[in-house]
Amino acid sequence: MSALICGSFAYDTIMVFPDQFQNHIMPNKVHMLNVAFLVPELRREFGGCAGNIAYNLKLLGDEPVPMGTVGSDFTSYATWMDQHQISRRHVHVKKGNYTAQAFITTDMNDNQITAFHPGAMNLAHETKISEAKDITLAIVSPDGRDGMIQHAQQLHEAGIPFIFDPGQGLPMFNGEDLMRFTQQATYITLNDYEAQLFQDRTGLSPHEIAEQVEARSITRGGEGSHIYTDGKRLDIPSAKTSKLADPTGCGDAYRAGLIHGIMHGKDWETTGRIASLLGAIKIEHHGTQNHSFTAEEFAERFEQSFNRKL
Repeated sequence: MSALICGSFAYDTIMVFPDQFQNHIMPNKVHMLNVAFLVPELRREFGGCAGNIAYNLKLLGDEPVPMGTVGSDFTSYATWMDQHQISRRHVHVKKGNYTAQAFITTDMNDNQITAFHPGAMNLAHETKISEAKDITLAIVSPDGRDGMIQHAQQLHEAGIPFIFDPGQGLPMFNGEDLMRFTQQATYITLNDYEAQLFQDRTGLSPHEIAEQVEARSITRGGEGSHIYTDGKRLDIPSAKTSKLADPTGCGDAYRAGLIHGIMHGKDWETTGRIASLLGAIKIEHHGTQNHSFTAEEFAERFEQSFNRKL
């Protein structure tokens, strides 16, 4: 079984501000904002939603098939993917463009300020779902706007079930766009902020949206997540963590857990917990693709976290 991961690849420049943003932004001066944050800690990591989701799925023993567009500077990322035996056959290099770049500053309250250059990601619509074969499940994650629209339409027409994951790309779409995605998708996943924006733009409650798909999940940080399915809401607890190192990429890890559970026919209680544990493991490590585990280690920690066997 293979999962098609439509989405971005990016280089993440991650900076840590050893204070709180709120202590340095004057509310009465936001109309003329001119502020600099000293960031003594800086890292450059491999990221992007497709790359992150694929990495986590590979850790779970699956065979992810990421699809995306990248720039001429992708060489080091390509080497990383090859080292981890993650397929690149649907990762297309667009000469004359940069790979997408995210510049993320995180404060001590885990608030984030992000500047994002899309680069080659804006050409995602030039890739076609028909290129990929033997796909049983897909996800449409943040990518170029036209790419997300076309990939969702192509998956729907091909009869391939998929998860709609607008993520930070959600502001690109109006209520009509989101309703169309809802009608096409099999599953929807959002965080709590995105869920509120989704609700505001469509006018539909979480239960009303869930009625149009097989399941809808809403992540809530340290408070766990909600999965709406079969007319009810499942409350999925968060997994225990040893430390909170870096929240970047936790949502992508969670989504990989959803994909894994769906592909392997797990019930939603188990699927949600797999996703929760992946997010917890990720947050204990800096960067989005620096954590690792064996199947045995994951199963053992799953039982320790939730008092049930995987």
